[in-house]
Amino acid sequence: MSTESATFADAALAPSHPSNAARNSLVINLLLVSAFVVMLNETILNVAIPTIKDSLHVSASDAQWLTTAFLLTMAVVIPVTGFLLQRLNTRPIFVLAMSLFSVGTAMAIVSPNLELLIVARVIQASGTAVMMPLLMTTVMTLVPNEQRGRMMGNISVVMSLAPAAGPVVSGFILHYLHWRYLFILVLPIAILSLVLGGRRMVNVTTPRYAPLDVFSVIVSAFAFGGIVYGLSGFASPDGAADALSVGVPLGVGIVAMVIFIWRQLALQKTNAPLLDLRTFASYNFTVSNIMFVIGMAAMFGSLNLLPYYLQNVLGLEPLYIGLILLPGGLLMAAMGPFVGRLYDKLGPKPLIIPGIIMVSAVLWAMTLLGTQTWWPLILAGYLVMCLGFSFLFGPLFTLSLSSVKPELYSHGSALLGSIQQVSGAAGVALLIAIMTARSVALTATGMVPAEALADGIRAAFLCGAILSLFAVATAFFIRKPDPQVPGDWGGGH
Repeated sequence: MSTESATFADAALAPSHPSNAARNSLVINLLLVSAFVVMLNETILNVAIPTIKDSLHVSASDAQWLTTAFLLTMAVVIPVTGFLLQRLNTRPIFVLAMSLFSVGTAMAIVSPNLELLIVARVIQASGTAVMMPLLMTTVMTLVPNEQRGRMMGNISVVMSLAPAAGPVVSGFILHYLHWRYLFILVLPIAILSLVLGGRRMVNVTTPRYAPLDVFSVIVSAFAFGGIVYGLSGFASPDGAADALSVGVPLGVGIVAMVIFIWRQLALQKTNAPLLDLRTFASYNFTVSNIMFVIGMAAMFGSLNLLPYYLQNVLGLEPLYIGLILLPGGLLMAAMGPFVGRLYDKLGPKPLIIPGIIMVSAVLWAMTLLGTQTWWPLILAGYLVMCLGFSFLFGPLFTLSLSSVKPELYSHGSALLGSIQQVSGAAGVALLIAIMTARSVALTATGMVPAEALADGIRAAFLCGAILSLFAVATAFFIRKPDPQVPGDWGGGH
Protein backbone atom coordinates (compact mmCIF):
# COMPACT_ATOMS: atom_id res chain seq x y z
CA MET A 1 0.00 0.00 0.00
CA SER A 2 1.33 3.49 -0.85
CA THR A 3 1.97 6.09 1.85
CA GLU A 4 -0.90 8.15 0.44
CA SER A 5 -3.36 5.26 0.62
CA ALA A 6 -2.16 4.28 4.08
CA THR A 7 -2.78 7.77 5.38
CA PHE A 8 -6.37 7.69 4.24
CA ALA A 9 -6.87 4.14 5.42
CA ASP A 10 -5.63 5.03 8.91
CA ALA A 11 -7.87 8.08 9.02
CA ALA A 12 -10.86 6.00 7.98
CA LEU A 13 -10.25 3.11 10.40
CA ALA A 14 -9.80 5.09 13.59
CA PRO A 15 -13.20 6.85 13.50
CA SER A 16 -15.05 3.53 13.38
CA HIS A 17 -13.85 2.63 16.87
CA PRO A 18 -16.76 2.79 19.39
CA SER A 19 -14.92 5.29 21.58
CA ASN A 20 -15.03 7.78 18.71
CA ALA A 21 -18.79 7.47 18.01
CA ALA A 22 -19.74 10.52 20.09
CA ARG A 23 -16.96 12.57 18.52
CA ASN A 24 -18.02 11.61 15.00
CA SER A 25 -21.66 12.43 15.72
CA LEU A 26 -20.71 15.85 17.09
CA VAL A 27 -18.52 16.68 14.09
CA ILE A 28 -21.14 15.63 11.52
CA ASN A 29 -24.01 17.40 13.32
CA LEU A 30 -22.02 20.63 13.53
CA LEU A 31 -21.30 20.39 9.82
CA LEU A 32 -24.97 19.63 9.02
CA VAL A 33 -26.25 22.67 10.94
CA SER A 34 -23.63 24.94 9.39
CA ALA A 35 -24.32 23.61 5.90
CA PHE A 36 -28.04 24.29 6.40
CA VAL A 37 -27.32 27.92 7.32
CA VAL A 38 -25.05 28.61 4.36
CA MET A 39 -27.32 26.81 1.86
CA LEU A 40 -30.39 28.67 3.14
CA ASN A 41 -28.53 31.87 2.35
CA GLU A 42 -27.94 30.67 -1.23
CA THR A 43 -31.61 31.10 -2.21
CA ILE A 44 -32.88 33.57 0.41
CA LEU A 45 -32.17 36.56 -1.84
CA ASN A 46 -33.94 35.23 -4.96
CA VAL A 47 -37.31 36.91 -4.28
CA ALA A 48 -35.75 39.93 -2.51
CA ILE A 49 -33.88 41.38 -5.49
CA PRO A 50 -36.77 43.65 -6.65
CA THR A 51 -37.09 45.04 -3.10
CA ILE A 52 -33.33 45.61 -2.80
CA LYS A 53 -33.29 47.20 -6.26
CA ASP A 54 -35.86 49.80 -5.19
CA SER A 55 -34.22 50.37 -1.80
CA LEU A 56 -30.76 51.01 -3.25
CA HIS A 57 -32.09 52.79 -6.37
CA VAL A 58 -30.30 50.61 -8.91
CA SER A 59 -31.38 48.90 -12.13
CA ALA A 60 -32.74 45.35 -12.26
CA SER A 61 -29.74 44.13 -14.26
CA ASP A 62 -27.32 45.60 -11.71
CA ALA A 63 -29.24 44.10 -8.77
CA GLN A 64 -29.15 40.69 -10.45
CA TRP A 65 -25.41 40.67 -9.78
CA LEU A 66 -26.25 39.78 -6.17
CA THR A 67 -27.19 36.34 -7.49
CA THR A 68 -24.72 36.16 -10.38
CA ALA A 69 -21.70 37.08 -8.24
CA PHE A 70 -22.67 34.45 -5.67
CA LEU A 71 -22.93 31.73 -8.33
CA LEU A 72 -19.67 32.79 -9.98
CA THR A 73 -17.78 32.71 -6.68
CA MET A 74 -19.14 29.25 -5.90
CA ALA A 75 -18.11 28.01 -9.35
CA VAL A 76 -14.58 29.42 -8.98
CA VAL A 77 -13.89 28.39 -5.36
CA ILE A 78 -15.31 24.85 -5.31
CA PRO A 79 -12.61 23.34 -7.59
CA VAL A 80 -9.94 24.55 -5.13
CA THR A 81 -11.62 22.81 -2.16
CA GLY A 82 -10.15 19.46 -3.21
CA PHE A 83 -6.69 20.90 -2.53
CA LEU A 84 -7.74 22.53 0.76
CA LEU A 85 -9.32 19.33 2.08
CA GLN A 86 -6.06 17.47 1.53
CA ARG A 87 -3.69 20.11 2.95
CA LEU A 88 -5.63 21.27 6.05
CA ASN A 89 -7.30 19.64 9.03
CA THR A 90 -11.07 19.57 9.51
CA ARG A 91 -11.21 22.24 12.23
CA PRO A 92 -9.26 25.06 10.46
CA ILE A 93 -11.21 24.51 7.24
CA PHE A 94 -14.51 24.70 9.16
CA VAL A 95 -13.40 27.84 10.99
CA LEU A 96 -12.26 29.39 7.71
CA ALA A 97 -15.56 28.63 5.95
CA MET A 98 -17.82 29.90 8.76
CA SER A 99 -15.62 32.95 9.39
CA LEU A 100 -15.88 33.98 5.75
CA PHE A 101 -19.61 33.42 5.77
CA SER A 102 -20.10 35.37 9.01
CA VAL A 103 -17.94 38.29 7.86
CA GLY A 104 -19.82 38.45 4.55
CA THR A 105 -23.17 38.38 6.36
CA ALA A 106 -22.12 41.17 8.74
CA MET A 107 -20.90 43.26 5.79
CA ALA A 108 -24.23 42.76 4.01
CA ILE A 109 -26.12 44.15 7.02
CA VAL A 110 -24.25 47.48 6.95
CA SER A 111 -23.56 47.79 3.20
CA PRO A 112 -24.69 51.29 2.14
CA ASN A 113 -24.69 50.57 -1.60
CA LEU A 114 -24.96 47.75 -4.14
CA GLU A 115 -21.22 47.50 -4.76
CA LEU A 116 -20.39 46.67 -1.14
CA LEU A 117 -23.40 44.36 -0.91
CA ILE A 118 -22.06 42.39 -3.90
CA VAL A 119 -18.63 42.17 -2.22
CA ALA A 120 -20.38 40.84 0.90
CA ARG A 121 -22.15 38.19 -1.18
CA VAL A 122 -18.83 37.14 -2.73
CA ILE A 123 -17.32 36.68 0.74
CA GLN A 124 -20.39 34.70 1.84
CA ALA A 125 -20.13 32.49 -1.23
CA SER A 126 -16.45 31.79 -0.55
CA GLY A 127 -17.41 30.22 2.77
CA THR A 128 -20.44 28.44 1.33
CA ALA A 129 -18.36 26.84 -1.43
CA VAL A 130 -16.10 25.12 1.11
CA MET A 131 -18.85 23.80 3.41
CA MET A 132 -20.56 21.12 1.29
CA PRO A 133 -17.35 19.41 0.02
CA LEU A 134 -16.07 19.49 3.63
CA LEU A 135 -19.28 17.83 4.86
CA MET A 136 -19.27 15.18 2.13
CA THR A 137 -15.58 14.31 2.54
CA THR A 138 -15.88 14.11 6.33
CA VAL A 139 -18.90 11.80 6.12
CA MET A 140 -17.16 9.52 3.63
CA THR A 141 -14.12 9.36 5.95
CA LEU A 142 -16.03 8.74 9.20
CA VAL A 143 -19.05 6.66 8.22
CA PRO A 144 -18.73 2.93 7.39
CA ASN A 145 -20.01 1.70 4.03
CA GLU A 146 -23.10 0.03 5.45
CA GLN A 147 -24.27 3.26 7.18
CA ARG A 148 -23.56 5.78 4.45
CA GLY A 149 -27.06 5.66 2.96
CA ARG A 150 -28.63 6.76 6.25
CA MET A 151 -26.09 9.55 6.72
CA MET A 152 -26.43 10.77 3.14
CA GLY A 153 -30.18 10.81 3.80
CA ASN A 154 -29.54 13.31 6.58
CA ILE A 155 -27.41 15.37 4.21
CA SER A 156 -30.20 15.32 1.63
CA VAL A 157 -32.46 16.90 4.27
CA VAL A 158 -30.10 19.89 4.34
CA MET A 159 -29.70 19.96 0.55
CA SER A 160 -33.45 19.92 -0.11
CA LEU A 161 -34.96 21.85 2.79
CA ALA A 162 -32.52 24.77 2.96
CA PRO A 163 -32.85 25.94 -0.70
CA ALA A 164 -36.64 25.36 -0.62
CA ALA A 165 -37.05 27.25 2.65
CA GLY A 166 -34.98 30.22 1.44
CA PRO A 167 -37.66 31.90 -0.71
CA VAL A 168 -40.36 31.22 1.91
CA VAL A 169 -38.31 32.70 4.76
CA SER A 170 -37.46 35.61 2.49
CA GLY A 171 -41.15 36.15 1.62
CA PHE A 172 -42.17 36.29 5.28
CA ILE A 173 -39.33 38.64 6.23
CA LEU A 174 -39.98 41.00 3.33
CA HIS A 175 -43.69 41.02 4.16
CA TYR A 176 -43.08 42.32 7.69
CA LEU A 177 -39.50 43.61 7.98
CA HIS A 178 -36.75 45.49 6.11
CA TRP A 179 -34.72 43.42 3.64
CA ARG A 180 -31.59 43.75 5.80
CA TYR A 181 -33.23 41.36 8.26
CA LEU A 182 -32.51 38.64 5.69
CA PHE A 183 -28.93 38.93 6.97
CA ILE A 184 -29.59 40.15 10.53
CA LEU A 185 -31.51 36.98 11.42
CA VAL A 186 -28.91 34.67 9.81
CA LEU A 187 -25.84 36.25 11.44
CA PRO A 188 -26.40 35.05 15.05
CA ILE A 189 -26.89 31.46 13.84
CA ALA A 190 -23.71 31.66 11.75
CA ILE A 191 -21.70 33.09 14.66
CA LEU A 192 -23.08 30.43 17.04
CA SER A 193 -22.05 27.70 14.60
CA LEU A 194 -18.61 29.28 14.28
CA VAL A 195 -18.11 29.50 18.07
CA LEU A 196 -19.36 25.97 18.69
CA GLY A 197 -17.24 24.62 15.86
CA GLY A 198 -14.19 26.53 17.04
CA ARG A 199 -14.55 25.05 20.53
CA ARG A 200 -15.91 21.55 19.85
CA MET A 201 -14.83 20.61 16.33
CA VAL A 202 -12.04 18.04 16.23
CA ASN A 203 -9.71 17.02 13.43
CA VAL A 204 -10.87 13.77 11.90
CA THR A 205 -8.67 13.55 8.82
CA THR A 206 -4.90 13.42 8.35
CA PRO A 207 -3.53 16.24 6.17
CA ARG A 208 -0.98 15.32 3.56
CA TYR A 209 1.23 17.25 1.21
CA ALA A 210 -0.57 18.25 -1.98
CA PRO A 211 1.09 20.67 -4.40
CA LEU A 212 -0.94 23.61 -5.65
CA ASP A 213 -0.74 24.21 -9.38
CA VAL A 214 -1.37 27.95 -9.73
CA PHE A 215 -1.96 27.64 -13.47
CA SER A 216 -4.78 25.14 -12.82
CA VAL A 217 -6.38 27.52 -10.31
CA ILE A 218 -6.34 30.40 -12.79
CA VAL A 219 -7.63 28.30 -15.68
CA SER A 220 -10.35 26.72 -13.51
CA ALA A 221 -11.57 30.21 -12.58
CA PHE A 222 -11.97 31.09 -16.26
CA ALA A 223 -13.43 27.66 -17.08
CA PHE A 224 -16.08 27.26 -14.37
CA GLY A 225 -16.66 31.00 -13.98
CA GLY A 226 -16.97 31.62 -17.71
CA ILE A 227 -19.41 28.77 -18.27
CA VAL A 228 -21.62 29.67 -15.30
CA TYR A 229 -21.60 33.39 -16.22
CA GLY A 230 -22.34 32.69 -19.86
CA LEU A 231 -25.19 30.32 -19.00
CA SER A 232 -26.57 32.81 -16.47
CA GLY A 233 -26.84 35.34 -19.29
CA PHE A 234 -29.20 33.00 -21.14
CA ALA A 235 -31.37 32.83 -18.01
CA SER A 236 -32.73 36.36 -18.36
CA PRO A 237 -36.54 36.10 -18.48
CA ASP A 238 -36.84 39.48 -20.20
CA GLY A 239 -34.60 38.34 -23.06
CA ALA A 240 -32.15 41.18 -22.36
CA ALA A 241 -29.05 39.08 -22.95
CA ASP A 242 -27.29 39.62 -26.28
CA ALA A 243 -25.16 37.18 -28.22
CA LEU A 244 -21.89 38.98 -27.43
CA SER A 245 -22.38 39.27 -23.64
CA VAL A 246 -23.35 35.61 -23.44
CA GLY A 247 -21.25 34.05 -26.20
CA VAL A 248 -17.87 35.55 -25.25
CA PRO A 249 -17.75 34.36 -21.60
CA LEU A 250 -19.28 31.01 -22.58
CA GLY A 251 -16.70 30.56 -25.34
CA VAL A 252 -13.86 31.55 -23.02
CA GLY A 253 -15.20 29.13 -20.42
CA ILE A 254 -15.37 26.21 -22.84
CA VAL A 255 -11.84 26.82 -24.18
CA ALA A 256 -10.51 27.22 -20.63
CA MET A 257 -12.28 24.00 -19.61
CA VAL A 258 -10.53 22.07 -22.39
CA ILE A 259 -7.17 23.49 -21.24
CA PHE A 260 -8.04 22.72 -17.60
CA ILE A 261 -8.88 19.08 -18.38
CA TRP A 262 -5.68 18.70 -20.44
CA ARG A 263 -3.67 20.18 -17.57
CA GLN A 264 -5.22 17.84 -14.97
CA LEU A 265 -4.55 14.78 -17.11
CA ALA A 266 -0.90 15.84 -17.40
CA LEU A 267 -0.58 16.51 -13.65
CA GLN A 268 -2.13 13.16 -12.78
CA LYS A 269 1.08 11.49 -13.96
CA THR A 270 2.85 13.09 -10.98
CA ASN A 271 -0.15 12.86 -8.59
CA ALA A 272 -0.40 16.65 -8.49
CA PRO A 273 -3.75 17.64 -10.13
CA LEU A 274 -5.99 20.35 -8.69
CA LEU A 275 -8.98 18.09 -9.44
CA ASP A 276 -8.14 14.44 -9.96
CA LEU A 277 -10.16 13.25 -12.95
CA ARG A 278 -9.31 9.63 -12.18
CA THR A 279 -12.55 9.65 -10.19
CA PHE A 280 -14.26 9.22 -13.57
CA ALA A 281 -12.41 5.93 -14.03
CA SER A 282 -15.03 4.66 -11.58
CA TYR A 283 -17.93 3.28 -13.60
CA ASN A 284 -20.55 4.20 -11.02
CA PHE A 285 -19.13 7.68 -10.42
CA THR A 286 -19.39 8.42 -14.14
CA VAL A 287 -22.90 6.96 -14.58
CA SER A 288 -24.12 8.70 -11.42
CA ASN A 289 -22.83 12.04 -12.63
CA ILE A 290 -24.57 11.71 -15.99
CA MET A 291 -27.83 11.32 -14.06
CA PHE A 292 -26.78 14.00 -11.60
CA VAL A 293 -26.28 16.56 -14.39
CA ILE A 294 -29.72 15.92 -15.89
CA GLY A 295 -31.42 15.74 -12.48
CA MET A 296 -29.87 18.99 -11.21
CA ALA A 297 -30.67 20.75 -14.47
CA ALA A 298 -34.29 19.59 -14.19
CA MET A 299 -34.58 20.59 -10.51
CA PHE A 300 -33.02 24.05 -10.77
CA GLY A 301 -34.79 24.74 -14.05
CA SER A 302 -38.16 23.75 -12.57
CA LEU A 303 -37.55 25.72 -9.36
CA ASN A 304 -37.00 28.82 -11.51
CA LEU A 305 -39.81 28.21 -14.01
CA LEU A 306 -42.60 27.34 -11.58
CA PRO A 307 -42.45 30.57 -9.51
CA TYR A 308 -42.29 32.56 -12.74
CA TYR A 309 -45.35 30.71 -14.05
CA LEU A 310 -47.31 31.04 -10.81
CA GLN A 311 -46.62 34.78 -10.59
CA ASN A 312 -46.78 35.92 -14.22
CA VAL A 313 -49.36 33.53 -15.67
CA LEU A 314 -51.62 32.69 -12.71
CA GLY A 315 -51.06 36.05 -10.97
CA LEU A 316 -50.26 34.74 -7.48
CA GLU A 317 -48.43 36.81 -4.84
CA PRO A 318 -44.78 35.87 -4.03
CA LEU A 319 -45.66 34.97 -0.43
CA TYR A 320 -48.30 32.46 -1.59
CA ILE A 321 -45.93 31.08 -4.21
CA GLY A 322 -43.40 30.36 -1.49
CA LEU A 323 -46.07 28.60 0.57
CA ILE A 324 -47.06 26.48 -2.44
CA LEU A 325 -43.45 25.41 -3.05
CA LEU A 326 -42.48 24.87 0.60
CA PRO A 327 -44.27 21.48 1.04
CA GLY A 328 -42.03 20.01 -1.67
CA GLY A 329 -38.91 20.93 0.27
CA LEU A 330 -40.48 19.63 3.50
CA LEU A 331 -41.35 16.36 1.79
CA MET A 332 -37.79 15.90 0.53
CA ALA A 333 -36.47 16.65 4.01
CA ALA A 334 -38.85 14.16 5.61
CA MET A 335 -38.00 11.46 3.08
CA GLY A 336 -34.20 11.90 3.36
CA PRO A 337 -33.52 9.67 6.40
CA PHE A 338 -36.11 7.08 5.24
CA VAL A 339 -34.56 6.86 1.78
CA GLY A 340 -31.11 6.65 3.36
CA ARG A 341 -32.12 3.60 5.41
CA LEU A 342 -33.67 2.00 2.32
CA TYR A 343 -30.40 2.58 0.45
CA ASP A 344 -28.47 0.68 3.13
CA LYS A 345 -30.91 -2.23 2.81
CA LEU A 346 -31.73 -2.31 -0.92
CA GLY A 347 -28.89 -0.54 -2.66
CA PRO A 348 -29.16 2.24 -5.28
CA LYS A 349 -31.04 0.77 -8.24
CA PRO A 350 -34.47 0.08 -6.59
CA LEU A 351 -34.55 3.71 -5.46
CA ILE A 352 -33.00 5.63 -8.34
CA ILE A 353 -35.05 4.06 -11.14
CA PRO A 354 -38.50 4.85 -9.62
CA GLY A 355 -37.19 8.29 -8.59
CA ILE A 356 -36.14 9.39 -12.06
CA ILE A 357 -39.32 7.93 -13.58
CA MET A 358 -41.42 10.09 -11.21
CA VAL A 359 -39.42 13.19 -12.11
CA SER A 360 -39.77 12.47 -15.83
CA ALA A 361 -43.52 11.84 -15.53
CA VAL A 362 -44.10 15.20 -13.82
CA LEU A 363 -41.98 17.05 -16.38
CA TRP A 364 -44.18 15.57 -19.10
CA ALA A 365 -47.29 16.60 -17.13
CA MET A 366 -45.93 20.16 -16.89
CA THR A 367 -46.09 20.40 -20.69
CA LEU A 368 -49.89 20.71 -20.23
CA LEU A 369 -49.80 23.88 -18.09
CA GLY A 370 -52.14 26.64 -19.23
CA THR A 371 -53.47 30.02 -18.15
CA GLN A 372 -56.33 28.46 -16.16
CA THR A 373 -54.55 25.50 -14.55
CA TRP A 374 -55.79 24.94 -11.00
CA TRP A 375 -52.90 25.64 -8.62
CA PRO A 376 -53.59 22.58 -6.38
CA LEU A 377 -52.82 20.40 -9.41
CA ILE A 378 -49.47 22.14 -9.74
CA LEU A 379 -48.82 21.59 -6.03
CA ALA A 380 -49.66 17.88 -6.38
CA GLY A 381 -47.35 17.50 -9.38
CA TYR A 382 -44.57 19.37 -7.62
CA LEU A 383 -44.91 17.09 -4.58
CA VAL A 384 -44.58 14.02 -6.79
CA MET A 385 -41.52 15.54 -8.45
CA CYS A 386 -39.95 16.28 -5.06
CA LEU A 387 -40.69 12.70 -3.99
CA GLY A 388 -38.80 11.56 -7.06
CA PHE A 389 -35.90 13.91 -6.25
CA SER A 390 -35.73 12.46 -2.73
CA PHE A 391 -35.28 8.96 -4.17
CA LEU A 392 -32.74 10.29 -6.65
CA PHE A 393 -30.20 12.71 -5.17
CA GLY A 394 -29.34 11.09 -1.83
CA PRO A 395 -28.69 7.67 -3.40
CA LEU A 396 -26.74 9.26 -6.27
CA PHE A 397 -24.48 11.13 -3.84
CA THR A 398 -23.89 7.99 -1.80
CA LEU A 399 -23.32 5.78 -4.83
CA SER A 400 -20.95 8.15 -6.61
CA LEU A 401 -18.67 8.87 -3.65
CA SER A 402 -18.77 5.28 -2.36
CA SER A 403 -17.48 4.17 -5.75
CA VAL A 404 -14.22 6.13 -5.69
CA LYS A 405 -11.04 5.24 -3.83
CA PRO A 406 -10.68 6.74 -0.34
CA GLU A 407 -7.73 8.92 -1.34
CA LEU A 408 -9.98 10.54 -3.99
CA TYR A 409 -12.87 11.47 -1.66
CA SER A 410 -11.89 15.15 -1.52
CA HIS A 411 -11.60 15.32 -5.32
CA GLY A 412 -14.92 13.51 -5.77
CA SER A 413 -16.66 15.92 -3.37
CA ALA A 414 -15.21 18.95 -5.16
CA LEU A 415 -16.17 17.56 -8.57
CA LEU A 416 -19.75 16.93 -7.39
CA GLY A 417 -19.99 20.51 -6.14
CA SER A 418 -18.62 21.90 -9.41
CA ILE A 419 -20.95 19.73 -11.48
CA GLN A 420 -23.91 20.87 -9.36
CA GLN A 421 -23.14 24.54 -10.06
CA VAL A 422 -22.60 24.09 -13.80
CA SER A 423 -25.54 21.73 -14.39
CA GLY A 424 -27.87 23.90 -12.27
CA ALA A 425 -26.87 26.99 -14.24
CA ALA A 426 -27.26 25.06 -17.51
CA GLY A 427 -30.75 23.85 -16.56
CA VAL A 428 -31.95 27.33 -15.64
CA ALA A 429 -30.36 28.84 -18.74
CA LEU A 430 -31.77 26.25 -21.13
CA LEU A 431 -35.35 26.31 -19.85
CA ILE A 432 -35.53 30.09 -19.39
CA ALA A 433 -34.01 30.68 -22.85
CA ILE A 434 -36.56 28.38 -24.51
CA MET A 435 -39.42 29.98 -22.58
CA THR A 436 -38.27 33.50 -23.49
CA ALA A 437 -37.66 32.79 -27.19
CA ARG A 438 -41.02 31.04 -27.62
CA SER A 439 -43.08 33.62 -25.71
CA VAL A 440 -41.43 36.59 -27.45
CA ALA A 441 -42.01 35.03 -30.87
CA LEU A 442 -45.70 34.34 -30.12
CA THR A 443 -46.27 37.79 -28.61
CA ALA A 444 -44.91 39.31 -31.83
CA THR A 445 -47.65 37.52 -33.76
CA GLY A 446 -50.34 39.21 -31.65
CA MET A 447 -51.01 36.46 -29.11
CA VAL A 448 -52.11 37.57 -25.64
CA PRO A 449 -48.93 37.86 -23.48
CA ALA A 450 -50.17 35.48 -20.77
CA GLU A 451 -51.03 32.85 -23.39
CA ALA A 452 -47.68 33.33 -25.12
CA LEU A 453 -45.83 32.99 -21.82
CA ALA A 454 -47.75 29.83 -20.92
CA ASP A 455 -46.88 28.38 -24.32
CA GLY A 456 -43.22 29.26 -23.80
CA ILE A 457 -43.24 27.55 -20.40
CA ARG A 458 -44.81 24.44 -21.92
CA ALA A 459 -42.06 24.37 -24.55
CA ALA A 460 -39.38 24.69 -21.86
CA PHE A 461 -40.85 21.81 -19.83
CA LEU A 462 -41.06 19.73 -23.01
CA CYS A 463 -37.31 20.14 -23.46
CA GLY A 464 -36.75 19.14 -19.83
CA ALA A 465 -39.04 16.13 -20.23
CA ILE A 466 -37.17 14.91 -23.32
CA LEU A 467 -33.81 15.24 -21.51
CA SER A 468 -35.20 13.31 -18.55
CA LEU A 469 -35.71 10.27 -20.79
CA PHE A 470 -31.92 10.01 -21.17
CA ALA A 471 -31.60 9.95 -17.39
CA VAL A 472 -34.26 7.23 -17.18
CA ALA A 473 -32.31 5.10 -19.64
CA THR A 474 -29.01 5.76 -17.81
CA ALA A 475 -30.50 4.61 -14.47
CA PHE A 476 -30.69 1.01 -15.70
CA PHE A 477 -26.89 0.93 -16.15
CA ILE A 478 -26.17 1.54 -12.46
CA ARG A 479 -24.37 -1.21 -10.57
CA LYS A 480 -24.29 -1.84 -6.85
CA PRO A 481 -20.80 -1.34 -5.38
CA ASP A 482 -19.21 -4.22 -3.50
CA PRO A 483 -19.41 -3.24 0.22
CA GLN A 484 -16.38 -5.42 0.99
CA VAL A 485 -14.14 -3.36 -1.26
CA PRO A 486 -13.40 0.26 -0.17
CA GLY A 487 -13.87 2.49 -3.15
CA ASP A 488 -15.26 -0.31 -5.31
CA TRP A 489 -15.23 0.97 -8.87
CA GLY A 490 -18.52 -0.44 -9.99
CA GLY A 491 -17.60 -4.03 -10.52
CA GLY A 492 -20.50 -5.33 -8.42
CA HIS A 493 -23.63 -6.64 -10.04
